[in-house]
Amino acid sequence: MDAISSLGTNHGISGFSLFSQEIQSKSKLSPIMSLDLKEHSMPSTDFTNQTLTAFSPSSVAPAKTTSSSIGMSRGMRWWEKSIKQNMLEIYSANHLVDSLLNAGDRLVVLDFYSPGCGGCKSLHPKICQLAESNPNVMFLKVNQEELRTMCHGLNVHVLPFFKFYRGAEGKLCSFSCTIATINKFKKALDKHGSERSSLGPAKGLDAKDLAALVSVGELKLNPNSFENYQATEEQYQKMVL
Repeated sequence: MDAISSLGTNHGISGFSLFSQEIQSKSKLSPIMSLDLKEHSMPSTDFTNQTLTAFSPSSVAPAKTTSSSIGMSRGMRWWEKSIKQNMLEIYSANHLVDSLLNAGDRLVVLDFYSPGCGGCKSLHPKICQLAESNPNVMFLKVNQEELRTMCHGLNVHVLPFFKFYRGAEGKLCSFSCTIATINKFKKALDKHGSERSSLGPAKGLDAKDLAALVSVGELKLNPNSFENYQATEEQYQKMVL
């Protein structure tokens, strides 16, 4: 701007330098607005598509809307399409813990995804098909962008990522999978989804994962409870501070 002002002055263009100074003066009074979407996130309240409501409402926290989804219309939200009755969105660490504890002896698949993950988007229709053909399996969907701290505490750093849990056995396996390696997911589903007798109450997350979630501030539990932790909902509630 200084170079342009000088050029105008040298060529006798009257008023140009004063005009540039006026613009600079106004720019100090009216700075350019910066949109920081992460710091001013807006809560989403439309969860009408979720039909699986077996869990306690008190454990459900409002979902956050991140910058990746603000610019998308409802019709463009691929992760909300083709959702089946046995697919549930997780909203918080407490919601995850409660969901696993309430699953009984059913196989539970944790599906970690992100709206901006191309591999997750490609795999989503196939996961929905598998959920439909396996109605006794629970699919818990975890949005990594909205629950980034929780995912970090659970050591999830690659997407798409899956964790399998079942009853008293707790976590069975975990792995990353894409549409090209979908057979890995199918084999795990066949192996762990067969009918079996219950061996006791659902274990849910192990003590190590619970401790990690406490350390990152996602859960508030009594540290002395981890040593003798038995994952039943009643005992979990006693651990909550």
